[in-house]
Formats: sequence, structure tokens, C-alpha cells
Amino acid sequence: MIHQVNWIGLKTLYMKEVRRFFKVQTQTIWAPAITTLLFLVIFSVALGRGGKEVLGVNFATFVAPGLIVMGMMQNAFANASFSFLSGKIQGTIIDFLMPPLTEGELMLAMTSAAVTRAILVGLALTGAMLLWPDVHLRPAHPWAIVWFGLMGSFFLALLGFLSSIWAEKFDHNAAITNFVIAPLSLLSGTFYVIDNLAPAFQTISRFNPFFYVISGFRFGFLGVSDIGDTNAAVLHSAIGLGVVNALLATVTYMVLRSGWKLKS
Repeated sequence: MIHQVNWIGLKTLYMKEVRRFFKVQTQTIWAPAITTLLFLVIFSVALGRGGKEVLGVNFATFVAPGLIVMGMMQNAFANASFSFLSGKIQGTIIDFLMPPLTEGELMLAMTSAAVTRAILVGLALTGAMLLWPDVHLRPAHPWAIVWFGLMGSFFLALLGFLSSIWAEKFDHNAAITNFVIAPLSLLSGTFYVIDNLAPAFQTISRFNPFFYVISGFRFGFLGVSDIGDTNAAVLHSAIGLGVVNALLATVTYMVLRSGWKLKS
């Protein structure tokens, strides 16, 4: 009997999605981790010479946390945006819509699987970066690492799921990835502090939610951040990110429940 929550169905769909990307883990986990690690190698060689320090640490240590969470977010988006869209294109979307799952359970299973992939990519990246001689990562605020890592991954998983509902072909999804997700990730303070930017661009950066995820995650390792001069500023950003995720989840749920571009 199914009571208030179909836990069996939710778990089954979650495990199905996890097993799907884990079967090709070379492509879904290790390849993204290696690609992101190349950013560390290239920028450390190009900008990290001469003992350059940012926020009181060497450049490699400064950029490593941002690269970890950037890789997590990008892979959360990729995972959440693929399954649903491929089902629409291949005509197997009925396999998602027919089982006795509510819209909330369907959304939770899909986004949770995407976050699971993000966590695995993050762990792979962390392990690889710890082997880099100039990277020294020690958790200063573990709560910030967990919170901003999870909230950033859920944020991109929800965006990916919403994108897969909207998209009608893989080109549409690729356009979102290339023209929205990638620019917002790379221009969010991953490789620099926004204090080095002109005032106008600092203001623009503060409207970018990726900036708060990356800076907050970095704060968890380094104990300092360019979000603000006090720890309270980071805490306010953490609360704000939670509110944004709640609003985005509500919008995604309402779109999914409406059947827009899913039901004829």
C-alpha cells in the first residue's frame, strides 16, 4: 500500500538514475574530474608563479575549492538535464510519468540522483587536488563546505531538470549549458576575487548566484571570503541560497505538475 509518500517508488527511480550514470562512470565522474583538474594545472602554471597569494594563501590553494564546487554544479546540471530530455526525444517519457509517483517525488528522485553525481565528482576532484603539491586544503568551517556544496548542487540540479522540461532537443539543452551555465560558472570569482574588478562589474558579480556558492564553499576551506568582511555575510548568503533553492523548487514543481511540454 502507498501511504503519504511512495518511498519504494522514490528509491527505485533514484537508484535507477544513479546506476545509469555509474555504469559509465569514466564519462560521468572521472572525465569531468580530470577536465576540471586541468584548469588547476593551467592556471597554476600561468598565474601561480612567483609565490602569488590571494586571500592570504597561494594561488593553487585559493582556486582549488572553487574548481571543486564548479565541477560539482556543472555535473549536477548535466545529470538532471539528460534523463528527462532523452526520454522525451526517445519516446520513453511515459516511463517517468506513468508510475505512481507524485510530481514532488519525481522531482526529488531526479534531483537527488544529480546531487549524488555531483558529490562523487567533488570527492574525486578533492582527492586529486590533494595530490597537487601546492594545494593545501584543510576544512576551516565544515558546515559551509557541506551547505554550499549541497545547495549549489541542488540549485543546478533544479535548473537542469527545469531545462529538460523546456527543451525539445539536445541542442536546446546544449545552448543553456554553453551560453548560461558555463559563463556564470567561469565569471563567478572562481579564478579571482571580485575586489579586483571595477565597481560596476563587482555589482554584476553579486547578482550571480554562482558567486555566492563558490565563495561560500571556499570560505569553508580557507576561513576567508570575498562575500563580505564578516562571517555574518557568509551566513546571510547561506540563508539566501536556501531561499532561492526553495523558490526554484516551487517553480519547478508547479511547471512539472502543469504538464507543460510533457503531456499532450
